[in-house]
Amino acid sequence: NITFSTVCAISISKYCLILPPVLAVDVVLGLLGNVVALWIFCFKLKAWNPNNLFLFSLVIVDFLALVSLPLRIDALLRGYWVFGDAICRINLFLMFSNRTASIALLTVVAVYRYFKVVHPHHRFNRMTRRQAAVVSLFVWLLVVAPRVPLLAFNHIKGSGDRTQCFFFTSYKEASRAIVVLVAMHRILTVLEFVVPLALLLFCSVRISRFLRQRQRGKPDKVRKAMRVCAAIVAVFMVCFLPTTVTTIGLWAVRSYRPWDCNAFYTFTQLNIVSLGLNFLNSALDPIVYVFSSSMFRKFRCIEEILTVQKGLRQRQKKITSS
Repeated sequence: NITFSTVCAISISKYCLILPPVLAVDVVLGLLGNVVALWIFCFKLKAWNPNNLFLFSLVIVDFLALVSLPLRIDALLRGYWVFGDAICRINLFLMFSNRTASIALLTVVAVYRYFKVVHPHHRFNRMTRRQAAVVSLFVWLLVVAPRVPLLAFNHIKGSGDRTQCFFFTSYKEASRAIVVLVAMHRILTVLEFVVPLALLLFCSVRISRFLRQRQRGKPDKVRKAMRVCAAIVAVFMVCFLPTTVTTIGLWAVRSYRPWDCNAFYTFTQLNIVSLGLNFLNSALDPIVYVFSSSMFRKFRCIEEILTVQKGLRQRQKKITSS
């Protein structure tokens, strides 16, 4: 591995033009959506049910990610890292933890909705706020544990105005510990996407079948659950699929074409650029809030317009019938 990294050295100069505007859009849109979400949680939310606790945890995750992005944008625009080793470690830890935490919490929201609809009498639906807080804490620990090694190593490479803080690039002086850490990161990148996506698709299919079979009761509740799962699957595909595909591509090149530096360079380029889509989830997560929580739906202008239109139609019917 070390020989391969030495032969196929990677330059990040081209990303200084591609990534900053993408990440800047992520920050602006993410802050707008999540500031509104945080305001609703803090000042408008009256009932803290388990679903809202999970969504609130997701807001906190997004804010931590958005805090880390301006430093990354600055480093890309400058062409080098000026914030030192400690900030570099924390920055990488927050960046990669965001992806894992977002995937985990979105999956919890979808599974919670699935049980509410398909298994309404399951004890999972009797979860208290305290139990939901314990689940959220467990998810946080599950996310943080495999990323702690990021804090244990120095990721600063180069000297002077050539210093870089890019954990996922290949360096000529890469130690065995870094090589192992990169391998662990890539394994997690794939597993943390594939396993939750399988759960999401299962929940979506089961809810869809339940919706088709439902003749009575509360079909709106089932449709809302279906919209939640569909929104989460869409976020997965847009934000997390590209990184997973490019990571698998890097694996394939390293394993079966170790001499092909051009292929390795191409997949590394795509892998780095896909980070911009990774952080787009912070801007798209508010869509999940809207579909998942009744409190957020009260603030949707579209729904207010539809309500007014419905009232007008009812008035017209009354006038017509009279």
